[in-house]
Amino acid sequence: MMTHGREPMALPPSGLRERVLEASLGARAAGHPVPEAAEISAAEAFSRAAEAFYGLLDALGDEDWRMPVLRDLDVQGLVGHLIGVEDHVHRCLSGDPEVAGANHIDSTQPAAACQAGRPCEQTRIEWRRAAERTIELVRAFGDPGTEVAVHGMRLPLRALLVVRAFELWTHDNDIRRAARLPSSVPDASTLALMTGLAARLLPYAAARAGLEEPVNVHLVLTGPGGGTWDLALGADPPDPASVCIVTDAVGFCRLVANRVAPADLDLHVTGDSCCAAKVLAAAATLALD
Repeated sequence: MMTHGREPMALPPSGLRERVLEASLGARAAGHPVPEAAEISAAEAFSRAAEAFYGLLDALGDEDWRMPVLRDLDVQGLVGHLIGVEDHVHRCLSGDPEVAGANHIDSTQPAAACQAGRPCEQTRIEWRRAAERTIELVRAFGDPGTEVAVHGMRLPLRALLVVRAFELWTHDNDIRRAARLPSSVPDASTLALMTGLAARLLPYAAARAGLEEPVNVHLVLTGPGGGTWDLALGADPPDPASVCIVTDAVGFCRLVANRVAPADLDLHVTGDSCCAAKVLAAAATLALD
């Protein structure tokens, strides 16, 4: 028995901590969100993102299409950019090598510019048809593990479709921000594919960003669509993990899309905070815009 002032304080029963941990792990394995998101294909994730984006466009008034959104693009120009991206994906799936190294922004600027002055309905319908054509070509393509090349990326088709879902969600929220509409969140199954891909690409982002210190990162993304990943960044990182980063899955995806800064996230970091900051800064370089 311990005392604090005049009030006695009882010690917890022996072994209580161990029993609580054992019961917790029995109820839910570490590193797995509850409930777990149902698995879906990358093609389904793209289809869901496209449907959500089309729903947003369908709800906009004609005046909304003139709102400035991103770079020098209004909504109509941004949709034109996405029409150009879908066209390049079509060419990529047909084996056209010219789109392999094309710049994501510069190469689609003509498609964005040519929408100016057109009726908004025509732009919306053209984008819908382009997205539907992507789905048709994917279904006919065959093995989704086959590597394809477009806009400087060489990756399996299934990964490209998740990248496309990621971009549609990002631009959906760009438009929502401009229109002062509530932001959207992907469904848990789509989000799980997005976080998984972003985590797997983090070592590549760190190398491209010139992260010099090798480090093991224990990444924990909370909420539906989250998970845990142990990632080796750089050559021969020290053991054990020297940095643990915990944040929510949606916030991390917004960071990867370069729509928020690390300081905007609700973060819990253990280990070298300077190194963690560099890792998070590198994550934002994955954005295509």
